[in-house]
Amino acid sequence: MAQEADTTSKLNGMFRALQYRNYRLFFSGQSISLIGTWMQQIALSWLVYRLTDSVLLLGAVSFSSQVPTFLLGPFAGVAADKFNRHRVLLVTQFLSMLQASTLATLVLTDTVQIWHVMALSALLGTINAFDIAARQAFVIELVEKREDISNAIALNSSMFNMARLAGPTIAGMLIAVVGEGMCFLINAVSYVAVIASLLLLRLKPFERVLQERKVWHSLQEGFSYAFGFPPIRALLLVVALLSLFGMPFSVMMPVFARDILHGSATTLGYLMGASGIGALFGALFLAQRKSVLGLGKILVFSMLLFGAALMAFSFSEILFVSLLFMLISGFGMIITMASCNTLLQTIVEDDKRGRVMSLYSMAFMGMAPFGSMLAGAVAEHIGVAYTLAGCGFLCVISILPFAWHLGRLRRMVHPIYQRLGILPEIAVGLQSASNLTAPPEER
Repeated sequence: MAQEADTTSKLNGMFRALQYRNYRLFFSGQSISLIGTWMQQIALSWLVYRLTDSVLLLGAVSFSSQVPTFLLGPFAGVAADKFNRHRVLLVTQFLSMLQASTLATLVLTDTVQIWHVMALSALLGTINAFDIAARQAFVIELVEKREDISNAIALNSSMFNMARLAGPTIAGMLIAVVGEGMCFLINAVSYVAVIASLLLLRLKPFERVLQERKVWHSLQEGFSYAFGFPPIRALLLVVALLSLFGMPFSVMMPVFARDILHGSATTLGYLMGASGIGALFGALFLAQRKSVLGLGKILVFSMLLFGAALMAFSFSEILFVSLLFMLISGFGMIITMASCNTLLQTIVEDDKRGRVMSLYSMAFMGMAPFGSMLAGAVAEHIGVAYTLAGCGFLCVISILPFAWHLGRLRRMVHPIYQRLGILPEIAVGLQSASNLTAPPEER
């Protein structure tokens, strides 16, 4: 009986953020919409490779969809701190629905050309720049207790990866039967769910904070705050390096599926689905954790695991083995990303949250297009296998400086947790510790 009660308690703790009505609604709407988003992403990459047979153009389309986040991210962060985030999200989701509808129409009428795809991808990237900054900061408003923030972020990651599991699998089957256009149409319809959930939220009246500072001054303040504090700067750097060296793997998946594993769009769906399963396991692992204790070391291990799995996958020519390493890479990737997100959300000041999370989005989404373009160009000369192996190796190397400075960064964060009362148990532990210069493992 005691064991059953303990299991029930762990399950309740794993999903504790769902006790809040607003978060439940947001979670439900996003879950449906993200399945459509992943379907579109898989269908888009397959469409581009079918039309062009070019790895370089696969990278170019990815570049056009993500570089707006890099260019507009800081301004989107200012907007997220200044304007009603709820309304910003309503606008961005509606515009995203229009973009998917346009793409579906072009493909279903067989009039699509590669420049259409690149232009619409750039439009979606511009929308996403504002959507991501607002959404990252908005989620915190849906959770009433600060100690449940880390659980909400972990559940967001699990939601993202459940969709990542279902979306590519469904897309792979649909592409084989009816083509890419139906995937784009389903994605357009799926936005109805998230828009409806946003309209049903019960939120406190928005109070505009009157600021005499101009946009440029707000940008400067955000950059100075984020890059002037070593723990925030280090976390943003980890995210940027993971995105630059690690994220290009998804761009090269159609090549592995068709040319190396000799499969079809269904094979591509299996590969991305396996990555999604691993990422889902990683997100659930983080969701059952009760605090940020140990996250720093876990972050280092997961980045090493991700890089090693990419290197192993790059030389596999057997589908089962490739699926296994995709699962492991997905596990390592999501733990790294979600851990950085959680640590940032718990140490950032509320009035700068939008700007810092826009820098997080800029590092995550904004660096990926440069990595995709670079990887695509290199792959044209040395092949995708050696290119992906190099990406995995760079991921392994890039986390070593963070691991070296982890103890110093941990000591800098302690006073913030004490002052904000985010983790009372840590404050108690510090007060009773005999050696304050060697604090207990916190991250």
